[in-house]
Amino acid sequence: MVETDAHEVLIENLTFRYPDGHVALQGVSLQVARGERIALVGPNGAGKSTLMLHLNGILHGDGKVCVAGLDVSGASDGVLRRVRAAVGLVFQNPDDQLFSPTVFDDVAFGPLYMELPPDEVHQRVARALAWVGMEAYARRVSHHLSTGEKKRIAIATVLSMDPRLLALDEPSAGLDPRARRSLIELLSTLPQTLIISTHDLRLVQELCPRTAILDTGRLVVDGSTEGILADEALLRAHGLERP
Repeated sequence: MVETDAHEVLIENLTFRYPDGHVALQGVSLQVARGERIALVGPNGAGKSTLMLHLNGILHGDGKVCVAGLDVSGASDGVLRRVRAAVGLVFQNPDDQLFSPTVFDDVAFGPLYMELPPDEVHQRVARALAWVGMEAYARRVSHHLSTGEKKRIAIATVLSMDPRLLALDEPSAGLDPRARRSLIELLSTLPQTLIISTHDLRLVQELCPRTAILDTGRLVVDGSTEGILADEALLRAHGLERP
């Protein structure tokens, strides 16, 4: 295993082919510094979600993937446990992440997986719920909550593991304007490195100084959000619209 803290994320020449032969990523290289906020944008099928799933070893392609100082490529189970504690992956549909009897149990799942002592588990759950403004929901049933509330709880489930990196897949999808605004305000307060895969370019404009465009599995542009969003022809060429 190789460790390096030069970058929070270091991806070099990553290529991934699904079992049906579809090539989802083609030679993608990307570097993300600690504390950076970067958006991944592009049309459906561009490879954004596939790239995100490489960050904690759910998928393994050809090329190099280092996250939080850990080489994910060919990592052992022990290293993958460390990677998955360092990378908080938040899925587009929060119901994919919430499966326990109560909100407390959902948020406690990660720390329990890390084999932390009970007192620390309780402290982490309380801290994570306070961070997302959901302290009063600990004994609620997750599936009875609104979509916006579920998204906050899903974020708390990864914050309870004290990750260095948050990778969020379409975080604003399905939210009404008030819940969307609340989510943006929450994400703006988090100190972690953020990688956000989204079609919501207004969210990108507010949260991410840097944007990368993926299309047909290739990284076609990586630069300042301001410059990319000002280039209407570029956006249109890759299935995007100016906010």
